[in-house]
Amino acid sequence: MMVVAVIPARYGSTRLPAKPLADICGKPMIQWVYEKAKQSRLCSKVCVATDDERVATVVRSFGGEVVMTSPEIQSGTDRMAAVARMMPGDVFVNVQGDEPLIDGAAIDFAIKPVIEGRFELTSLRVPIKSNEDLLNRNVVKVIVDDSSRALYFSRYPIPYSRVEPETASAPYLCSQHVGIYVYRKDTLLKMSALPATELERAESLEQLRAMKAGIPIGVFEANFDSVGVDTPEDLEKVRSLIGGKKHG
Repeated sequence: MMVVAVIPARYGSTRLPAKPLADICGKPMIQWVYEKAKQSRLCSKVCVATDDERVATVVRSFGGEVVMTSPEIQSGTDRMAAVARMMPGDVFVNVQGDEPLIDGAAIDFAIKPVIEGRFELTSLRVPIKSNEDLLNRNVVKVIVDDSSRALYFSRYPIPYSRVEPETASAPYLCSQHVGIYVYRKDTLLKMSALPATELERAESLEQLRAMKAGIPIGVFEANFDSVGVDTPEDLEKVRSLIGGKKHG
């Protein structure tokens, strides 16, 4: 079975311009993500999908493979689908370019349930560590059933509690969603062909398109420090964590 890891990377970002090229301890963020994806034992191929030559040039400079996609594509799912139409593969992995702390073992952990036929679409979650993360709208929350099937994703704390979130304490009932998706190829193409839904627009979360269409999403708990880089503050946090590991 051929598994292809794709890292969608747009140059433009409202909150953090040129995000893929942001320096983290001497390397651009996209290189950290690419090298982490290459550690996967199950991925046959790793590439960066971008619409910007500045990103492509940097990726090629460190020996990475680039697939150029249309600048008209607005979502990561549609960029993934464009790549899936260009190349062979049975399973496609969306490794989001703003997760520089993800590791190869975590990627393989997400891939296995799809290879084994338990789910056609999977992702990962980690425990929420603080009230700050619980209330942060950039930290996507997920709640799952007993089989690790997603019940809902939100930018707000879920489920509703009569206790004020500011006074909540661990353990939290929801988890932090991690930026990775593993699709069977046919599921990816099906999802890309679906129209955006009201839920997706309201939360600005593409995975709700799949849930609205009845596509089950397996979301499994992984063990690593997940920090999605959406803001300058996130970037400084990642620099501190990686710098500490390099010198620790």
